Amino acid sequence: MGCIGAGKQLPASRALRSYGMTLLMRYLHTMIRVIDLEKSLHFYCEALGFTLVSRNDYPKDRFTLAFLRAPGDDEGASLVELTHNWDTPSYSRGDAFGHLAYEVASIEAIQQRLQAKGYDLSWGPGMTPSGRQRMAFIDDPDGYEIELLENS
Repeated sequence: MGCIGAGKQLPASRALRSYGMTLLMRYLHTMIRVIDLEKSLHFYCEALGFTLVSRNDYPKDRFTLAFLRAPGDDEGASLVELTHNWDTPSYSRGDAFGHLAYEVASIEAIQQRLQAKGYDLSWGPGMTPSGRQRMAFIDDPDGYEIELLENS
Protein backbone atom coordinates (compact mmCIF):
# COMPACT_ATOMS: atom_id res chain seq x y z
CA MET A 1 0.00 0.00 0.00
CA GLY A 2 1.30 3.45 -0.88
CA CYS A 3 1.45 6.53 1.32
CA ILE A 4 -1.87 8.28 1.88
CA GLY A 5 -1.98 11.62 0.12
CA ALA A 6 1.51 11.31 -1.36
CA GLY A 7 2.52 14.62 -2.86
CA LYS A 8 -0.16 16.61 -1.04
CA GLN A 9 0.39 18.82 1.99
CA LEU A 10 -2.31 18.99 4.63
CA PRO A 11 -2.87 22.01 6.89
CA ALA A 12 -2.04 21.30 10.54
CA SER A 13 -5.73 21.56 11.46
CA ARG A 14 -6.46 18.62 9.15
CA ALA A 15 -3.38 16.59 10.07
CA LEU A 16 -5.30 14.02 12.14
CA ARG A 17 -8.44 13.84 9.98
CA SER A 18 -8.14 13.52 6.24
CA TYR A 19 -9.36 11.45 3.33
CA GLY A 20 -12.45 10.38 5.31
CA MET A 21 -10.47 8.56 8.00
CA THR A 22 -8.66 9.29 11.23
CA LEU A 23 -4.90 9.16 10.79
CA LEU A 24 -2.97 7.43 13.51
CA MET A 25 -0.10 9.86 13.89
CA ARG A 26 1.13 13.41 13.50
CA TYR A 27 4.77 14.50 13.52
CA LEU A 28 5.51 16.27 16.83
CA HIS A 29 9.21 16.99 17.28
CA THR A 30 12.80 16.10 16.56
CA MET A 31 15.06 15.61 19.58
CA ILE A 32 18.75 16.47 19.47
CA ARG A 33 21.17 16.15 22.38
CA VAL A 34 23.21 19.22 23.23
CA ILE A 35 26.27 19.73 25.41
CA ASP A 36 25.80 23.38 26.39
CA LEU A 37 22.09 24.20 26.57
CA GLU A 38 22.57 27.96 27.03
CA LYS A 39 24.85 28.15 23.99
CA SER A 40 22.33 26.15 21.94
CA LEU A 41 19.42 28.31 23.10
CA HIS A 42 21.37 31.44 22.14
CA PHE A 43 22.02 29.99 18.68
CA TYR A 44 18.47 28.83 17.97
CA CYS A 45 16.58 31.69 19.67
CA GLU A 46 18.85 34.72 19.24
CA ALA A 47 20.58 33.91 15.95
CA LEU A 48 17.80 32.02 14.14
CA GLY A 49 14.73 33.54 15.81
CA PHE A 50 13.19 30.37 17.24
CA THR A 51 10.78 30.72 20.17
CA LEU A 52 11.33 28.85 23.42
CA VAL A 53 8.00 27.06 23.96
CA SER A 54 8.94 25.30 27.19
CA ARG A 55 11.94 24.47 29.31
CA ASN A 56 11.83 21.94 32.12
CA ASP A 57 14.57 20.72 34.45
CA TYR A 58 14.41 17.20 35.83
CA PRO A 59 16.87 17.25 38.76
CA LYS A 60 16.17 13.67 39.87
CA ASP A 61 17.19 12.34 36.46
CA ARG A 62 19.66 15.18 35.79
CA PHE A 63 18.48 16.46 32.43
CA THR A 64 16.70 19.46 30.88
CA LEU A 65 14.27 19.52 27.95
CA ALA A 66 13.75 22.67 25.91
CA PHE A 67 11.19 22.77 23.11
CA LEU A 68 11.59 25.35 20.32
CA ARG A 69 9.28 26.57 17.59
CA ALA A 70 10.72 27.83 14.31
CA PRO A 71 9.89 31.41 13.33
CA GLY A 72 6.72 31.53 11.25
CA ASP A 73 5.42 28.15 12.48
CA ASP A 74 1.96 27.93 14.00
CA GLU A 75 1.28 26.59 17.48
CA GLY A 76 0.49 23.11 16.20
CA ALA A 77 3.67 22.78 14.13
CA SER A 78 6.36 20.26 14.96
CA LEU A 79 9.10 21.43 17.32
CA VAL A 80 12.80 20.95 17.93
CA GLU A 81 13.53 19.40 21.32
CA LEU A 82 16.93 20.17 22.82
CA THR A 83 17.89 17.57 25.44
CA HIS A 84 20.69 18.45 27.84
CA ASN A 85 21.93 15.55 29.98
CA TRP A 86 23.73 17.30 32.81
CA ASP A 87 26.48 14.72 33.33
CA THR A 88 27.33 13.97 29.69
CA PRO A 89 30.46 15.86 28.58
CA SER A 90 30.30 14.87 24.89
CA TYR A 91 28.43 12.86 22.28
CA SER A 92 29.44 10.87 19.25
CA ARG A 93 26.98 12.08 16.61
CA GLY A 94 27.69 9.30 14.15
CA ASP A 95 27.01 9.55 10.45
CA ALA A 96 23.40 8.39 10.13
CA PHE A 97 21.55 11.61 10.99
CA GLY A 98 21.56 14.19 8.20
CA HIS A 99 20.06 17.58 8.98
CA LEU A 100 17.05 19.68 9.90
CA ALA A 101 15.61 21.69 7.00
CA TYR A 102 13.68 24.98 6.95
CA GLU A 103 12.16 27.07 4.21
CA VAL A 104 13.24 30.71 4.39
CA ALA A 105 12.26 33.83 2.49
CA SER A 106 15.87 35.02 2.15
CA ILE A 107 19.12 33.19 2.82
CA GLU A 108 20.92 36.55 2.88
CA ALA A 109 18.61 37.86 5.62
CA ILE A 110 19.28 34.76 7.72
CA GLN A 111 23.01 35.07 7.08
CA GLN A 112 23.01 38.70 8.20
CA ARG A 113 21.17 37.77 11.40
CA LEU A 114 23.61 34.91 12.03
CA GLN A 115 26.65 37.14 11.46
CA ALA A 116 25.26 39.77 13.85
CA LYS A 117 25.24 37.08 16.57
CA GLY A 118 28.70 35.67 15.74
CA TYR A 119 27.70 32.78 13.46
CA ASP A 120 27.75 32.22 9.70
CA LEU A 121 26.74 29.76 7.02
CA SER A 122 28.83 26.59 6.88
CA TRP A 123 28.07 26.13 3.17
CA GLY A 124 26.53 28.23 0.45
CA PRO A 125 24.48 29.83 -0.66
CA GLY A 126 24.29 27.58 -3.69
CA MET A 127 21.74 25.60 -5.63
CA THR A 128 19.96 22.36 -4.76
CA PRO A 129 21.05 19.32 -6.75
CA SER A 130 18.01 19.79 -9.02
CA GLY A 131 19.14 23.36 -9.73
CA ARG A 132 15.66 24.71 -8.96
CA GLN A 133 16.12 26.28 -5.54
CA ARG A 134 18.75 28.19 -3.57
CA MET A 135 20.07 26.52 -0.45
CA ALA A 136 22.63 26.94 2.33
CA PHE A 137 23.72 25.12 5.48
CA ILE A 138 24.46 26.22 9.04
CA ASP A 139 26.11 24.15 11.77
CA ASP A 140 24.64 24.55 15.25
CA PRO A 141 26.95 24.63 18.31
CA ASP A 142 26.89 20.82 18.54
CA GLY A 143 27.61 20.29 14.86
CA TYR A 144 24.09 19.46 13.71
CA GLU A 145 23.47 20.76 10.22
CA ILE A 146 20.51 22.96 9.38
CA GLU A 147 19.55 23.28 5.73
CA LEU A 148 17.98 26.52 4.54
CA LEU A 149 15.87 26.33 1.39
CA GLU A 150 14.89 29.66 -0.10
CA ASN A 151 11.30 29.86 -1.29
CA SER A 152 10.96 31.28 -4.74
